[in-house]
Amino acid sequence: MMYPGMLYWWQTHRHGHGSDAYAGCGQWGRDHHGWRRERRHRWQEYAAAHQQDSELGAGAFGVRRPLRFLAYKLDLDEQQVAELARILSELKTERAQAEVDGRRATASLADAVAGEHFDAQRANDAGSMRVATAEHLRDAVSKALQRIHALLEPEQRERLAYLIRTGTLQI
Repeated sequence: MMYPGMLYWWQTHRHGHGSDAYAGCGQWGRDHHGWRRERRHRWQEYAAAHQQDSELGAGAFGVRRPLRFLAYKLDLDEQQVAELARILSELKTERAQAEVDGRRATASLADAVAGEHFDAQRANDAGSMRVATAEHLRDAVSKALQRIHALLEPEQRERLAYLIRTGTLQI
């Protein structure tokens, strides 16, 4: 099987371009620029699609894709999907808050070493903030799993456990 990037080159250069396709003194010839424009255009479409997703709150780690995946894999009904969407949305909010807290702790650690003397109290406070954030996130994940467990049928729970155990789904 041919590499997809090479496939385009091969198809355009085998159909009647002849020797003038290489008449650029070391350049690839006139087709090279068309190929670059096409590739740039595809990348712009891809970026625009993902920017639209992020504006709707469903970027790379958003709620919509995991929800669709779980709805399909666990064969959820509409009521289960609606409740699972609420659970995942709350968990997403908690994780976003944990990221903010993590950045604050990192800034505090940087401030602790930035001064003339090391500020041990500020470094300890930053460490305590990280521990508190991790504990809060642990509790939120545990609560979410408890709610998901109550929502699912026994067979669906087994499938969810399999997805978690195999690493297909990360919580």
